[in-house]
Amino acid sequence: MAIAWDSIKSLLIFIGPIAIPRAISYYRSSKAASKSAGVTVRPVPRHIRYALALLAFCVATLVLKTLPPFTPENIFQRTDSRLQIPTDVLFNRVAALRGGPGGEGTLTAADTTLRGKFVNLESRLLYLQFGPAVLADCLFCNAEEPKSYLYYAIPALLWAHLANFLAAAVVTSPSWTGRYGRQWRSWATVAAGAMAAADVWLTSNYNYQANARALRLADLDAFYWSARATRLWALAAFDAVLGYLIYLSATNRAFIQLPTPAERVENVNRALHVAKSKLSALGILKNTAQRDTELRERSDAYWTHEGRLMSEAMEEREVIEGVADALENRLNIQNITRDADTYTTMVLQELNQD
Repeated sequence: MAIAWDSIKSLLIFIGPIAIPRAISYYRSSKAASKSAGVTVRPVPRHIRYALALLAFCVATLVLKTLPPFTPENIFQRTDSRLQIPTDVLFNRVAALRGGPGGEGTLTAADTTLRGKFVNLESRLLYLQFGPAVLADCLFCNAEEPKSYLYYAIPALLWAHLANFLAAAVVTSPSWTGRYGRQWRSWATVAAGAMAAADVWLTSNYNYQANARALRLADLDAFYWSARATRLWALAAFDAVLGYLIYLSATNRAFIQLPTPAERVENVNRALHVAKSKLSALGILKNTAQRDTELRERSDAYWTHEGRLMSEAMEEREVIEGVADALENRLNIQNITRDADTYTTMVLQELNQD
């Protein structure tokens, strides 16, 4: 059983008006939540840049494989032949396309193998479903058991999905992209698995016998080639969307995930540890300077010179007027004195308790 394109269009017309507004609303709400959280937009981090470069390479590779030079040849379209054309006539045309004057000697090894497989209409129908490589390379397959071609084709069919899944797993790895990629890991896994399952289901349930009624080349459904192009474009779109989502979350443009309480506690502890280390280092330096005669003399000379400069600066007229203006009009000395007394009392109480 195959799904007709009209059915797919009807399904998209039914789901589109519901899914698209919901997706836009979700994006806008995520963007608004990012702004309300007070998080500023930042440049793309370096490790995220490498992950996006990997996804861009995958997208470029997949799109490149859809171009005609990298697409397997369909000998019926290439020779402009009907499905019911005699085998000898078909491969004489193929031989002419290979550059020779026409004849079996100009055929490639794959062409010769296909010529031996095209013994009946069933083989040609399977050729349109599974492509030239499966029909030419499978040694245990035969047209009397069509499922044997499916079993041989599934590993090659899933290879593109597996390679793309590994790329998605790498770029969403917490050890590489952190929480920015981790938040999309489950979604990427489900989507990749769903695409692979849908691809296998569509290939296995395709009604290849429908091409038997096609009398013209235009009526043939080249399922293998259309499915291959759809597969590659779908995987490229998947990688592009995944990269865009990681870009939005990594630059704080949308889909912000605030740190959990445990992460915030860990960050505070790390900052306190760094501050304590710096204070300890400063204490060691100060103790060393006080114990060394030369360093102590240089320190005393510095602070003596600094005190003299400050005294001279405070005696200038502009500074005196500015300080007086601040004390009279802009600063509340009583509040400052009260805050200083409160702070001093708290510090002394902690020292007395220790």
